[in-house]
Amino acid sequence: MLASETFPAHRFKESIFKPYSANGSASVDDLASVNKTLTSAATTSSSPDTHAAIDIAPSVEFETARKMLTNNSCSSNNNNNNETTDDMSGFVASHPAAPFEGFIRACVDEIIKLAVFQGTNRSSKVVEWHEPAELRQLFDFQLRDKGESQDKLRELLRETIRFSVKTGHPYFINQLYSGVDPYALVGQWLTDALNPSVYTYEVAPLFTLMEEQVLAEMRRIVGFPNGGEGDGIFCPGGSIANGYAISCARYKHAPESKKNGLFHAKPLIIFTSEDAHYSVEKLAMFMGFGSDHVIKIATNEVGKMRLSNLEEQIQRCLDNGWQPLMVSATAGTTVLGAFDDLIGIGELCRKHNMWMHVDAAWGGGALMSKKYRHLLNGIEMADSVTWNPHKLLAASQQCSTFLTRHQLVLGQCHSTNAAYLFQKDKFYDTSFDTGDKHIQCGRRADVFKFWFMWKAKGSLGLEAHVEKVFRMAEFFTAKVRERAGFELVLESPECTNISFWYVPPSLRQMERNQEFYDKLHKVAPKVKEMMIKKGSMMITYQPLRQLPNFFRLVLQNSCLEESDMIYFLDEIESLAKSL
Repeated sequence: MLASETFPAHRFKESIFKPYSANGSASVDDLASVNKTLTSAATTSSSPDTHAAIDIAPSVEFETARKMLTNNSCSSNNNNNNETTDDMSGFVASHPAAPFEGFIRACVDEIIKLAVFQGTNRSSKVVEWHEPAELRQLFDFQLRDKGESQDKLRELLRETIRFSVKTGHPYFINQLYSGVDPYALVGQWLTDALNPSVYTYEVAPLFTLMEEQVLAEMRRIVGFPNGGEGDGIFCPGGSIANGYAISCARYKHAPESKKNGLFHAKPLIIFTSEDAHYSVEKLAMFMGFGSDHVIKIATNEVGKMRLSNLEEQIQRCLDNGWQPLMVSATAGTTVLGAFDDLIGIGELCRKHNMWMHVDAAWGGGALMSKKYRHLLNGIEMADSVTWNPHKLLAASQQCSTFLTRHQLVLGQCHSTNAAYLFQKDKFYDTSFDTGDKHIQCGRRADVFKFWFMWKAKGSLGLEAHVEKVFRMAEFFTAKVRERAGFELVLESPECTNISFWYVPPSLRQMERNQEFYDKLHKVAPKVKEMMIKKGSMMITYQPLRQLPNFFRLVLQNSCLEESDMIYFLDEIESLAKSL
């Protein structure tokens, strides 16, 4: 039986709530009728089987909807309301009427079969590669005046899956996200079905309280005072979270900047690592600081910010009459996976009264593990933290948080008190209307997929996940050390990204001079091209300052085993040995 057959029927254009009359006012009879209907419904609903007892209206006439779906056009006449619809050819209401149920179920079945299971099977390709011109020929991108049939739409669904990169595939190790967590997937599907916007309690009561609970627990895990005191938000990506840090730091130092901006103010300087995520510089540019006011601190041989250089740059700032505003430290850099010395940075921030931010978008997941949380020692000193559960904890994208120890700064910094949304005379406690502290208006309920996943696995399950991926990273590193032709960029990587070169046999006897490095620089791009065209795996590569291109394996999918680590090495060697 279809789900749509089990609910009380209801006519398309009728309601127990009578519409206003044509002159804009309701008659006494109208109001009496409504009151009678509501009283009857309330009495009936007190019966033991509410859903079975209520019969709001006779069975629905769905013929119009069926014609919409099968013929992609409305009937020219609606006998119930005598409205002509000749000019509505192709109209389909944006509402899941019963005739849509079969289509929805068929599409979901296709997604589960082809994307969730087949697309994540090790025997499947990670990607079926086509050049842009070829893909335009293979896939129907065109939009037309007349809508497509259901069969055509299902075909397009299958083709979309076919030509997309399967980021949930075990051999997609290309970015700082991967995998398909089943609980997070279900959570994301539900929030898409409910389509909430988390800005006021009245439209998202459950998700508002859920955010409060999850963010409080994350702050507690970070180590903020008094069991996680402070505030936080879910935001669209770690880049925006880093932007919130800059915004809050500016407000705390110069609250008048909310009204006056940066005009005629002393230059405010942001310090971050030369290996930090580019979003710190981008958001500073976006917010009017200018890239020249972001000073990039040199890193040491393992990718950590040099505190001596940070001190030098702070003093240079002071000597020039500039204001040191904040330090954005990194806990798990994008390329090398380095963790900055948070304790040392924290002490410098306190000395110079600077805001301390920690971008733990990538490495924050290690906080869930008693074994690895020492990598982030000192994070509890931070004024704010970026932590993305969609990275190391493998929640579905996007799932990013901004956490701060300061309880009021988000609201003070960003509120504008829009009267059409954040009315203060509502019938409930409006302190739960959290939207005014965001720079967004509409905002997805990204919390639910993470909460649902956390509920399913518990903190111990998340800890086990983190320790599994670290264990695989350590195994892979050991294999790289002992395997001919493979060389580590860092002898002892701190996080689960492992950077390495593969030196083909043709280069192994060469002197390590500029010619050698020029040739080695071309190996990783060529191997990447071959593996993508083959569809066998996806791993990224990049240069770093004076270093030639190297591979960067990124692990956060806890389904991976030691045999997969061997496969990665075998595949790279197989593709590159003839270069």
